Amino acid sequence: MTGPVVVLVGPPGSGKSTVGRLLAERLGVAFRDTDADIEQLAGKPIPEIFIDEGEPHFRELEVRAVRAAAETHDGVLALGGGAVMAESTRELLAPLPVVLLEVALGDAVKRVGLDAPRPLLAVNPRARWRELMEARRPLYLEVATAVVDTEGRTPEQVADAVLEALELKNP
Repeated sequence: MTGPVVVLVGPPGSGKSTVGRLLAERLGVAFRDTDADIEQLAGKPIPEIFIDEGEPHFRELEVRAVRAAAETHDGVLALGGGAVMAESTRELLAPLPVVLLEVALGDAVKRVGLDAPRPLLAVNPRARWRELMEARRPLYLEVATAVVDTEGRTPEQVADAVLEALELKNP
């Protein structure tokens, strides 16, 4: 096994799950989201992990989930928005085809809403989102093989752009 055919990274609201499912369908492979893996591993939703055990525990689970997925999944893989913060995860991603889905703040807010259960965006979501992006964008770029801007594009158009950026073809 060579690992995932595509790994999607980006901030909350960038479309990783939606685009990932479309890519998997087009490529005839499975889709996997490490956030779902974490919830299954913990037996509870991510917001509850943050509340009950805190962010450091969540990040430990995230590193384990990303490693397991990268080593066993050969389809399309979507990572949580903060997964790239761990150096071990960035090292793991280095040889893989990683696409950063970029999204403007306004678009992200429309997609996830300010009421969505996002633990790191609970207080002053717009300002917090900007802070997170300033901290994470260099890390996203460090691991990205390609960057796809989602602004003004439908999920289908974003999926097309990812396939084109990685020079992948629909089967």
